[in-house]
Amino acid sequence: MVAAVAAPTGEVDEGVGVLRLGDIAPGDAAALLARHGLELVAVDDDAPIPGSYWGAPEAGIIGARVYARADTPVHSLLHEACHLIVLPPERRELVHTDATDSVPEEDATCYLQIVLADELPGVGSARLMADMDAWGYTFRLGSTRAWFEHDAGDARAWLAERGLPTG
Repeated sequence: MVAAVAAPTGEVDEGVGVLRLGDIAPGDAAALLARHGLELVAVDDDAPIPGSYWGAPEAGIIGARVYARADTPVHSLLHEACHLIVLPPERRELVHTDATDSVPEEDATCYLQIVLADELPGVGSARLMADMDAWGYTFRLGSTRAWFEHDAGDARAWLAERGLPTG
């Protein structure tokens, strides 16, 4: 149920080989976000990322825009995008950096990012879950996959009640 997410900065080996935006076709990511009413905004290498909660290289959100650099982890891009996707459009426009303090919304965001990873060529849910574990997400059952497969019923129901993808 509770998808407690650990701060990536300082708690993980920064050299962990997670998949980054520059490793996939950014156009595929932009198209996926556009299907959900979001815009992917490319940020120059080494520039600060607007709206990033954790700081660079983590993705940032402002309104219906998701900001990312080539070194932004794909899981971060999807996570921040999903924060916006789970919100009604009128709430999206009010978001700047921090999307929610709601545990159900956070859980739904974590679940949805895994589902949407299957829509990105070269990513997929298995890779995304491994990257989430490597980067420092923490779940009550010990791994992203265990949470997703055995403990995410509340998140799945939350998404289904709002007509959002569940798998």
